[in-house]
Amino acid sequence: MKHIIAPYLPEHAVDAVFEMIKIYGVHLKIVNDRVTRHGDYRRTPQGYHQITVNASLNKYRFLITLIHEIAHLAAFEKYGRNIKPHGEEWKLVFQKLMVPFIRPEIFPSQLLPLLARHFRNPKASSDTDATLALALKQFDGPTDKHYVFELPFGSRFRIHNGKIFRKGAQRMKRYECMEVSTGKIYLFNPNAEVELLP
Repeated sequence: MKHIIAPYLPEHAVDAVFEMIKIYGVHLKIVNDRVTRHGDYRRTPQGYHQITVNASLNKYRFLITLIHEIAHLAAFEKYGRNIKPHGEEWKLVFQKLMVPFIRPEIFPSQLLPLLARHFRNPKASSDTDATLALALKQFDGPTDKHYVFELPFGSRFRIHNGKIFRKGAQRMKRYECMEVSTGKIYLFNPNAEVELLP
C-alpha cells in the first residue's frame, strides 16, 4: 500500500500517512476526478472505513484531503455518529491529525503560514479559504481552469456540465452570475473553477 500512495503525497509524509491508514483501518481508493468533491469518507454496510480521494489533486491538496477524511472517521469513533460532520469535534480531530504535517520538510515555505492560519479554525473545505486555495493551485499541473473571482466582470465562462454563464457583481462572499441560455441568476463561490470563454 505504501508504494501505491507514495506518488500522491509529499515524500516526508508517506510513512506517517501509511501508519495512520493502518491504525484507522482505512480502505483507501484513489479515484478519477469528481467535480463536486476532492474526497469522501463512508462506512460501508460491511463495516469498512472507505475513503476516496481524487487522483488529480496535487500532492499537498491530496494530503490535506486525505487527513480531512481520516478526521471524519476518527471523530465519529471518538465522539459517536451523532456529531455534525464538520462540527467542533471534527475540527479538533482534524487539527490534531494535521498539525504534525505542517512543517517545512512536507510543505513549501510559502504554504506554511497559510496552513497555520487555516488550521486555527479549519473549514469544511480548504477551497473556502480563498488565499489557501489560490496558493495550493500553483502546484497543480497545467489547466485551462480559472477561479470565478479571477475573471473580469462580464466575462463568459463554462462550468463542468457545459452550461455557460456571464459573471456579475459580487454579493457578500459569492458572485451573481447569469446563465446565458435562461437568464437565471446563480450564486458562485469565488473559488469555483471554470473555463473562461473568449
